[in-house]
Amino acid sequence: MSEASVHPVRIGDDAVTTDDVIEVRSPYDGGLLGSVPACGAAEVDRAVRCARQAMAEGLPTWKRIAVLDAAAVALREQQEEFARTIAREAAKPIATARVEAARAVLTFEFAAAEARTLSGQMVPMDAAQPGDGKLGFTLRLPIGVVGAISPFNFPLNLVAHKLAPAIAAGCAVVLKPASSTPFSAIALAELLIDECGLPAGWLNVVTGGGGTVGNALVDHPDVAMITFTGSPDVGWGIRGRAPRKKVSLELGNNSPVIIEPSGDWEAAADKIKVAGFSHAGQSCISTQRVYVHRSIADGFVARLVDQVATLRVGDPLDDATDVSALIDPGETERVKSWIDEAVADGATVATGGTVEGRLLQPTVLTGVTDSMTISTGEVFGPVVAVQVYDEFDDALARANDTHYGLQAAVFTADLGTALRAARELDFGGVLVNEVPTFRTDQMPYGGVRDSGNTKEGPHWSVREMTQERLVILQG
Repeated sequence: MSEASVHPVRIGDDAVTTDDVIEVRSPYDGGLLGSVPACGAAEVDRAVRCARQAMAEGLPTWKRIAVLDAAAVALREQQEEFARTIAREAAKPIATARVEAARAVLTFEFAAAEARTLSGQMVPMDAAQPGDGKLGFTLRLPIGVVGAISPFNFPLNLVAHKLAPAIAAGCAVVLKPASSTPFSAIALAELLIDECGLPAGWLNVVTGGGGTVGNALVDHPDVAMITFTGSPDVGWGIRGRAPRKKVSLELGNNSPVIIEPSGDWEAAADKIKVAGFSHAGQSCISTQRVYVHRSIADGFVARLVDQVATLRVGDPLDDATDVSALIDPGETERVKSWIDEAVADGATVATGGTVEGRLLQPTVLTGVTDSMTISTGEVFGPVVAVQVYDEFDDALARANDTHYGLQAAVFTADLGTALRAARELDFGGVLVNEVPTFRTDQMPYGGVRDSGNTKEGPHWSVREMTQERLVILQG
């Protein structure tokens, strides 16, 4: 393969290629989309040095704001181009990809607002006798070089959730995008540097495998913080590998929703049609486990099956497509094996469950039990598993019976039931009369237990990427 066919990455002032490359193929049809450099430890070290030099030169807040404002405008103008890139490399249906591109605009807008208002706070020194006559306050300062490791499933907006807050906080970034979906991230980096005025070195991109590039970034002594979105095994491995760094983790889930008899179960079924199958279920808050009260179970399942059967499966670039391929054939095989295992253990396929070419048909399973892998694991595929319950206590216990804890939901018309769910569901977010798949980009988003250790959303991420310095003045 000639060097000209490789899309370079930006490290400092330079467009960098390598002798070895990574081919990027369409998840939908396997066609070659292009190639990117297979970076290694040398490129990571070069990128970190460029980032450190950029931070030594500084970037005043007003310039950070200007970059973020310009990025929001440029992204809005180029939404369709970015959406088509997402659709091609991730097999995300184009209508869904357009939503992601629009959300990325908001992420930059909210980060710009945080840059305008980021400050320390006053400390009431004279509240204690020893502080009499002293003035105390804190400054918020950049934590240092941020190593950002992003996943394939939101290749633009989850990159934006790392880059935009870092710029607002005054941190230079070394970004490792997912090898299967690097082009959205590379295009965003080029937009920030070439069109929005971000100085060279403030954003450096290194493409390559997690075992080489990811480990080199995690291990580098001059990286102050790692922000990672991905699987729990990898995330907690990073946390253990870098005990002296700040490590922010956004990890997996097997999102439960409880549907009470008083809740609008028809609305719940209609929402789950989207929430369980958007981007083929490849979201860490994709609705996966449904606990429905026995008295409404038959009607709910019938409506859900009817709704899911209307989903159109096909080419991600077709405006009519609702669901397309999983990220690679290996993932399709894994999810299909989980379905088959559940059926062998007594579950029933109410709709879907077959693979046609590269496409796994949207699947609803009934008769699922809590011990099945389809319930205990994170399926990360177009599958919703329905279980029946009789008592709300039991539904709460079963929803909590997981090592994940990102978002959960309940449908109910009873305020007391809603408040009880809010108190007792052991998740980072509890939604009432909404699916657990809901997210808007300014909210605090993050989990507990194996689902992570931080909150994202520009307001929270900016503060994660800064450190407070106490200043005391003697009067």
